[in-house]
Amino acid sequence: MLYDRDCGLCRTITAAALALDRSHTLRPVRIQSDEARRLLTGMSEEQRLDSFHLVEWPSGRVRSAGPALAELAALLPGGAVTGRALRAAPRLSESGYRFVSGHRDAIGRRIPRRVKDAATRRVDRAEVDSS
Repeated sequence: MLYDRDCGLCRTITAAALALDRSHTLRPVRIQSDEARRLLTGMSEEQRLDSFHLVEWPSGRVRSAGPALAELAALLPGGAVTGRALRAAPRLSESGYRFVSGHRDAIGRRIPRRVKDAATRRVDRAEVDSS
């Protein structure tokens, strides 16, 4: 799961996904990292920073934005129905994703500092644990 380290909302959502990921299938990767550049070969920096991405292991298949959201939901406990619904309505999941990402700074400012700090600690632990 490639996420924008500089975005408080992105860190918070990534931490929430990690908390729900009981089978430890997700591994957070900073989108600004060299590893992200390797995983997203062929994508420009602008494309990398445009959304979050899921990269399947070992195939290397990349999903981004709305399609990645559908796959993320399906991976999490209780998310199979949500994942199917998002896959069945790709324009809706993409436009919903784009709406939230387009307002992420404003949404992120409303997240209490203590919540963002706890999210950062969780994501940092997961990054260290997976390296």
